[in-house]
Amino acid sequence: MCELLGLNANTPTDICFSFTGLVPRGGRTGPHKDGWGISMYDGRGSRSFHDPRPSIASEVADLIQKHAIKSKIIISHIRQANRGRVCLENTHPFNRELWGRSWVFAHNGQLKGIKNLPLEFYNPIGTTDSEYAFCWLLDQIRNEFPEPPKRSQKLWRFIKQRADQISELGIFSFLLSDSNYLYAHCSNNLCWITRRHPFGTAKLIDTGEIIDFREHTTKNDIVTVIASKQITDNETWSVMQQGEFQVFKNGEPINFRA
Repeated sequence: MCELLGLNANTPTDICFSFTGLVPRGGRTGPHKDGWGISMYDGRGSRSFHDPRPSIASEVADLIQKHAIKSKIIISHIRQANRGRVCLENTHPFNRELWGRSWVFAHNGQLKGIKNLPLEFYNPIGTTDSEYAFCWLLDQIRNEFPEPPKRSQKLWRFIKQRADQISELGIFSFLLSDSNYLYAHCSNNLCWITRRHPFGTAKLIDTGEIIDFREHTTKNDIVTVIASKQITDNETWSVMQQGEFQVFKNGEPINFRA
């Protein structure tokens, strides 16, 4: 299995602290040594960094930890390969264009028989079941909504329905974004925490590093972090249930009827 890490905020925010907690799991404190990647939005576009080497040994990962590249939506992934060889094209997150926006996707799990589903417009570059599922999901969205729906909840319900369909093939925990919202679907092992004023301190599980968010935030900041497994051990994380689908906007979870 792999691990996911996402961020959604109401103001451009860096992920240095949380990413520092994830990196050791890519080859030191965890078995996810088969590559890593991160995508950070800037408007409708996204900048991405990928490396098929373990995150713990990656100079690019070191750069991300040290340089505060800020974004309102970030998706990251460390890989433990089960389908597809270890190489750059099989490294998450994956990226495609739809409606003139960059869509970003990262997945944790295995999907038996996913490649029996037909593809129309989007095609995978690598050989993972994850990228294939992403291409199929975007095909379905493109066919159902040639243009962005006026009511966002119609899109959210549709993504949830198709996620449930894919989940019948195995484990389908994922993070997905269309540049406006961050979507999280849980088959297993996904949790999140929202931080806001009054901010406090947080301690990383894997490194012991402590940060006082009061020194790095304003009273108006709202930041949600989503992870396969909690990154800190002195905060209360909300654990998602099997089949749960959550939408985040401006650092807040959105309640809607799926």
